[in-house]
Amino acid sequence: MILGIPKEVKEYEYRVSMTPIGVRDIIRAGHTVLVERHAGLGAGWGDAEYRDAGAKIMARDELFRTSEMVVKVKEPQSSEFNLFREGQILFTYLHLAGYPSLIKILLRRKIIGIGYETVQTEDGRLPLLAPMSEIAGKLASLMGANYLRKDFGGKGKLLSGVLGKDRGHVTVIGAGNVGTHAAITAHGLGANVTVFDLDKVKLEMIRQKISDRLETVVSSLPAIMEVMPRTDLVIGAVLIAGRRAPRVVTKEMIQRMVAGSVIVDVAIDQGGCVEGIHVTTHDKPIYLRHGIIHNAVANMPSLVPRSASEALSRATFPYVKKIADLGFERATREDPALKKGVNLVRGEVVLPGLQ
Repeated sequence: MILGIPKEVKEYEYRVSMTPIGVRDIIRAGHTVLVERHAGLGAGWGDAEYRDAGAKIMARDELFRTSEMVVKVKEPQSSEFNLFREGQILFTYLHLAGYPSLIKILLRRKIIGIGYETVQTEDGRLPLLAPMSEIAGKLASLMGANYLRKDFGGKGKLLSGVLGKDRGHVTVIGAGNVGTHAAITAHGLGANVTVFDLDKVKLEMIRQKISDRLETVVSSLPAIMEVMPRTDLVIGAVLIAGRRAPRVVTKEMIQRMVAGSVIVDVAIDQGGCVEGIHVTTHDKPIYLRHGIIHNAVANMPSLVPRSASEALSRATFPYVKKIADLGFERATREDPALKKGVNLVRGEVVLPGLQ
C-alpha cells in the first residue's frame, strides 16, 4: 500500500503522524511511504532523516494524489478538503462530534474516515487516544498552575503553597486517562485535589495512585457546585467516545468561583464540557469570562511535539500496518477495535454516535 504523511496545516500544530523509525518499519514490511517536505520539522525531524528511512519526499498535491491511505494527526483543514479523493483512507484524529460541519464535507469527498479517538478495545480502552490523553492531562495541570499567575490575570496562587501551608485546590472532572494524569500531576505540584466521576471503579483506581490530599466524589451537579468556591483550578476531562462531551460545568458553577481562578477544558476537542466555552489557540490560549480565566486549546499536545509524535507513532503503528498489510475491509473485519474506529465509509456515516 502507498501511505502518505502530510505536513499538518492546522494553526500551531507541530506534530507529525509518523516518525522516521515508524516509516522505516512500514517500508520494511513492503509498503511505500510518501512524506511531504518539512512534515516532521516542527517535531525535530528533517527530510533527510525520512529519506534515510526510505521515504519519498514530495509536494503536498502529489502526495494526496498518489496515496492510498493518508495518515495525519489532526482533522482535515479547509486547504485540504479538495485534496481527498473517493475511496481514499484517512487515518487521523477526526473528532467529528466536535466538528459537525466537517462531516458533510468529508461525506461529499466519499473517503473512508477512521478516527484514532474511536478505536476501542473490548475492555473499553482507547489505545490511540491514551497517549495524547496522558500528555494533555499532565499539561492541563501545568498550564493551569501557570495561568494562576498574577501577570496572566490569575489570583496569584501557588498551587504547592509555602512550607506546606495554604495549598491550592484543583478540581478534576472526569477520571479517565486525562483526568487521572491531571490529578497525579496536580498532586505532584503540591495541590489538594478533588476528582469527580460517575464510575466508582475509576475513582478507586485514582485513590490507589494518590494516597493523600485527594478527595474522590461520585459526580453530581450539587456536589460539583459545592466545591467551586474553594477551587483554584478546574480541569474538564469528560469524554464519551465518539460523542459530543456533555456540559458538566455550568455558568452558575463558574460564577461561584473566586475571580482569577482558572478553567482548562481538555474536552474541547469533543465540543467542551464547560458551558459557553470556545476554542482557543496557542497564540491566544486564554480569555476572561465571569472573572475566570478560560483555556480551551484543542491541540494541547502540540506544545510538546517531539514527545507527542513519538508516542502517537508508537501507538498507531500496529493499526497502520494492519490496514496496509490486509486492506481496509479485511483489517476492520478481523480487528473489532479498529472497526470501531471507522466513522465514515464512502459517503455514509457508520459510527453510531454521529448518526
